[in-house]
Amino acid sequence: MSGSAKLNWGLLLAVIGVFALSWSLEPDPTKRNFEFLPGMVSAVPYESFTANPVLAGGVTMQLPPAGTIPRWHLPIHFEATPEEAERAGRELENPFSADDVLALEQGEWVFETYCQLCHGSGGEGDGTVAMRGFPTPPSLLAPKARELPDGRIFHIATFGQGNMPSHAAQIEPEERWKAVMWVRQLQQATPPAREKQVDEGVETEIVNAGEGSEEIASVSDQEVDDER
Repeated sequence: MSGSAKLNWGLLLAVIGVFALSWSLEPDPTKRNFEFLPGMVSAVPYESFTANPVLAGGVTMQLPPAGTIPRWHLPIHFEATPEEAERAGRELENPFSADDVLALEQGEWVFETYCQLCHGSGGEGDGTVAMRGFPTPPSLLAPKARELPDGRIFHIATFGQGNMPSHAAQIEPEERWKAVMWVRQLQQATPPAREKQVDEGVETEIVNAGEGSEEIASVSDQEVDDER
């Protein structure tokens, strides 16, 4: 008989023995079953939700000392109101410098993961979600977005604004600041968004860049009709 055949016969006999032993040991509901590794059932230390005569209040779970905060969860002393958003713009500053290449690369990843779906890869509000019927977000390249302080953008990412929900549960505070850095990078790499205004039959396309605005084209309705 070969070695593999002996192994197969041995396994078969072992299985038959297990079944025979299980059949012969009939359960007795009046007796406790045998406990394997009882130390996992009856732990030596006090468990979290059990009484504890050693600690204050007689319980194991204790409240944290006053003034302490969970690690990696620094409090943000602002509220989800327009007034608090303005205050955040005045008081909060990005802790990362503009020349921090690693932080900028991480900010790009955060933007692509959480922001690009609505705002688009270039920040123009043409993301996949917006293209499928969800209200289009304002362009991050528009003059108003360029004028927002870093703290204001951080507040928006933290508490949300308008149709945009809060992203505090998905993105850590440091990652939000890095995303703000990438928004600034998009704004610096892209010309200001163009706006159109119509005044007394003359359609004027202007570029808003900070405080000033430069008129780049002006076409009257009469001229348009003549060209047609």
